[in-house]
Amino acid sequence: MDDRNVYKAVLFNMFMSEYLFMYFLAFVAVLFAVVQDLRTREISNWVTFSLIAFVLAYRAFYSVYSGDLMFFVYGLIGIVLFTGLGYLFYYSKVFAGGDAKLLFGIGGIFPYYSFYDYIYYGFGFVLLLFAFGVIYTLIYSLFLVGRNYSSFRKSFFEQVSKVKFYFILSLLFAFFFYLFFPFVSYLNSLLFAVFVFLIPLLFAYVKAVEKSCMIKLVSPLELTEGDWLERDVVVSGKTIRKSFAGLSFEQILLLRRYGKKVLVKNGIPFAPSFLLALLFFLFYVVAF
Repeated sequence: MDDRNVYKAVLFNMFMSEYLFMYFLAFVAVLFAVVQDLRTREISNWVTFSLIAFVLAYRAFYSVYSGDLMFFVYGLIGIVLFTGLGYLFYYSKVFAGGDAKLLFGIGGIFPYYSFYDYIYYGFGFVLLLFAFGVIYTLIYSLFLVGRNYSSFRKSFFEQVSKVKFYFILSLLFAFFFYLFFPFVSYLNSLLFAVFVFLIPLLFAYVKAVEKSCMIKLVSPLELTEGDWLERDVVVSGKTIRKSFAGLSFEQILLLRRYGKKVLVKNGIPFAPSFLLALLFFLFYVVAF
């Protein structure tokens, strides 16, 4: 058996022994998160924090049983690192709160034995998550466009007219790139020009999807904690400002008291990306 097959066998045995149970825990938690995210656009704290608690409890039990304290320590470090990443993604407005907290517990399920493992498994999973996230978000947005095509079409051309200056700028940038980097092949220059030209078009597409498909007038009775306001709302002389953290329970009670309908921006449920990344990760580790 060559070194590559030996390495594959070691990885397979790790996932089919003590790590398989943690992977199963993460899979179940993510399944619950997917169902909740698709149905209500939020992920309950009991799902995310239960995953953290079960992973740590299992690692602690196994460490005592096997006498291997580092099995618990490595997992704890993984959770701490992923918690840091989760907060980073949350405050940079990449993840909603539920997605960030779901990432916390997943950080503890991977087979860490060295610093390299944190990069290979931990950050490797994050890259997979974003790759699947881009693909999934694009497909989901096309589904939204299909359901709201007439309003999307109008909004899209409005957004294109707003960024037409950037189309001209992108073409000039591509032209100067070709002019000052003559050693680059014609095909590569053409591909680069197309890519640069598509950036403002993609921006117009995203803004049009947001404006036409993801903003709705909602009754206060339908509001839930964390809903995102499209704009500031004034109720009985008090201003409720839109924020990335979303509406608080007290703010919802105020809106309900006065029967104030508000414009709410729905995000694309991101939890399915976690499920796709987990499934692909296990397949990759075992198969390759």
